[in-house]
Amino acid sequence: MKTLESLAFECETGNYHTFCPISCVAWLYQKIEDSFFLVVGTKTRGYFLQNALGVMIFAEPRYAMAELEEGDISAQLNDQKELEKICLRIKSDRNPSVIVWIGTCTTEIVKMDLEGIAPKVEKQIEIPIVVARANGLDYAFTQGEDTVLAAMVHRCPEYKDCKRNWKEKNKQFEVLNKESIFKETQLTRFNLVLFGSLPSSVASQLNLELKRQSILVSGWLPSQKYSELPGLGNNVYVCGVNPFLSRTATTLMRRKGCQLIGAPFPIGPDGTRAWIEKICSVFQVKTTGLEERENQLWKNVEDYIEVIKGKSVFLMGDNLLEISLARFLIRCGMVVYEIGIPYMDRRYQAAELLLLQETCKKMRTPLPRIVEKPDNYGQVQRIHELRPNLAITGMAHANPLEARNIDTKWSVEFTFAQIHGFNNVRAILELVTRPLRRCKDNFNSISYSLSKQTMPLKN
Repeated sequence: MKTLESLAFECETGNYHTFCPISCVAWLYQKIEDSFFLVVGTKTRGYFLQNALGVMIFAEPRYAMAELEEGDISAQLNDQKELEKICLRIKSDRNPSVIVWIGTCTTEIVKMDLEGIAPKVEKQIEIPIVVARANGLDYAFTQGEDTVLAAMVHRCPEYKDCKRNWKEKNKQFEVLNKESIFKETQLTRFNLVLFGSLPSSVASQLNLELKRQSILVSGWLPSQKYSELPGLGNNVYVCGVNPFLSRTATTLMRRKGCQLIGAPFPIGPDGTRAWIEKICSVFQVKTTGLEERENQLWKNVEDYIEVIKGKSVFLMGDNLLEISLARFLIRCGMVVYEIGIPYMDRRYQAAELLLLQETCKKMRTPLPRIVEKPDNYGQVQRIHELRPNLAITGMAHANPLEARNIDTKWSVEFTFAQIHGFNNVRAILELVTRPLRRCKDNFNSISYSLSKQTMPLKN
């Protein structure tokens, strides 16, 4: 059995210097089209939502802020009655299929019992209420989504009582039979649910890639409609598309008895191919055309790879995508000095770590140092000593590093960009190469200016 003994793991005592986890509202409210997200916290959180997510007051977004005031914090007001008033107003104005309460740091500090209040309010307003804690004390940036999906797992119907999975399959069978691509008998042996929030176009691309291998996806968590949550149970296989969903994976296995497919994540041509191959191997389906597809994609992005090949990169750690990004960048020919990551579940990311190790061996590059919960002061010192060509970092450290002539890229951009699947390889490389190309352009312009200044005058 293959091991990860040669990978060096370290754990420092730094805090979570990451983007706020309540920012998961930005993409989840758009993904779950009939939902409404209510963030419970102080006015500071409201300012963050307005600034970080864009001020969309006139667009009437499907999220809002339940601001805690002195009376709430000092327990002079009844939390249940206040939240019930707000939810009744939400029902009257928007009538969503589900309301998601997002707990913040303040609700943790004042010990607000959101889980205890929610069932009582739900009974009064007759709308399901899902409670998720996305406070920055316990969770890093993207783990906000993890807490929401883990909470939604409990609302998914049992597979044996859910007809939706089979209805969805039957629709796809009809299409496939008309096109005469696959036989129905090949498609009824398993039930696969993918979990992780992706834009609909990207999710469709991954569905299509698996369909090409004779595998049909029964459902997604989250689904576009709350009423379309997939059925879960002992006979259901689940597979994640993002490395920060370890709590969701654990909940699916322990609470619903699902069987987890431990695969690398579909980021980059190598990761996407490995992800599909792992799913196919579990269902004993022979893959076709994946190697040729991957090789063609690498050829298509040679112009980007020439920019970063041989360059060095330092990942400070922010969104928990660091292992997958590092693996992809090493495959592109970069040297990764260090992978900082706020939190890592080694069991959930075991396949990704193994692929990282194999990629380093294939590219004949040293294994990077992996630092969990890194101390940012020590990281800045190491960056100053190593002088990498690029640092992928949180927004707080970008300007200080730029002042030290270190090119930087905000890690938050990788979270909001479409980076999954075969079709989005150029999007990742565009983000990575942009600061390096900008530096090269600046250098060329400076060199041109200096050459003009030193050019000898004609007689």
